[in-house]
Amino acid sequence: MAEAVLFAHPGYPVPGHGKVWHAATRDGASLRFASWRPTVKPARGTVVLVQGRAEFIERYSETAAELRRRGFHVLTFDWRGQGGSQRFVRRERKGHVGRLKHYEADLALVMAEMQAKFPPPYFVLAHSMGAALCLDAARHDALPVSRMVALAPMLGLTMIAHPARASRLASLLYWLGFGRAFVPGGGDTAIATKPFEGNRLTSDAVRYARNSALSSEARHLSIGDPTIAWVRTAFRLMARLGAPSAALEVKVPTLIIAAGQDPVVSTPAIERFAARLKTGSALVLTTARHEILMENDAIRAQFWAAFDAFIPGEGQAASASAGESRESSLMQRLVAGSEDSPPAGSAAAVP
Repeated sequence: MAEAVLFAHPGYPVPGHGKVWHAATRDGASLRFASWRPTVKPARGTVVLVQGRAEFIERYSETAAELRRRGFHVLTFDWRGQGGSQRFVRRERKGHVGRLKHYEADLALVMAEMQAKFPPPYFVLAHSMGAALCLDAARHDALPVSRMVALAPMLGLTMIAHPARASRLASLLYWLGFGRAFVPGGGDTAIATKPFEGNRLTSDAVRYARNSALSSEARHLSIGDPTIAWVRTAFRLMARLGAPSAALEVKVPTLIIAAGQDPVVSTPAIERFAARLKTGSALVLTTARHEILMENDAIRAQFWAAFDAFIPGEGQAASASAGESRESSLMQRLVAGSEDSPPAGSAAAVP
């Protein structure tokens, strides 16, 4: 397990004046945390930045700096099994988690740290696997925040040709004792270090090269492909969120932003889920790939316009109401530059 420090990369420095620490979950896993204060006043609350699979805190340095400039405290962490948090396999480059309840314990600790150490109102900005876990937590009153922005949530996988067959196979292999084994053909190479051409993550060559160099040099923070147990856990989470009632049960006002060119998660699955939300809406950034926060400047500008219109500051954190539908319509016009916007609970495509 890495020390409670942030990795210093000369080509991609982390924001200064941050704090780093470890804390233990209820089942004893040690997670690495980091936080920063806002760089402007008045403070507008706290944003919890939640990563996807195979990521680590330092990859979000640019995002953390942008949130601080907006007046937010930033709290982030590494999921167990990746980054500087505790790993549970001898071959530490494996992307492993045992069961879904382990990720739930991680998120419960994050919410406790947030409430104990940071000022409200609270917001979540979550990506991919992290976004799916936060959506699930929001169904069970386990996400005590005012609002959430979920980027490319893992509600279905497009990179697996036959997901139902893959789910059954993962469960069989898990129960046969192969849960800690790599997926067939898997290895130690981090996805961020693979060639830019044909990558699934971003169209921005500069940001991709920056993240690749970071992952290559911070090998102690990077991981490779997932294990059978991780795949089984992912399918169990997606099945839970795929239930007809799941979206209706999300209690946190949510903006879902999907990537139109996403080769990792299913954008149609995201749109179907968003259409059933009682307290949310969706946007599709049509030219974006999976990692929207790592995309080119034009796509990121669209994202930040939506974020700024949806995430209010202190004293503005409204509950779901007719006013929220009006706000959603305004937010979509800000991003799309259109006079006609769909209502909350539908998806708007943004070119």
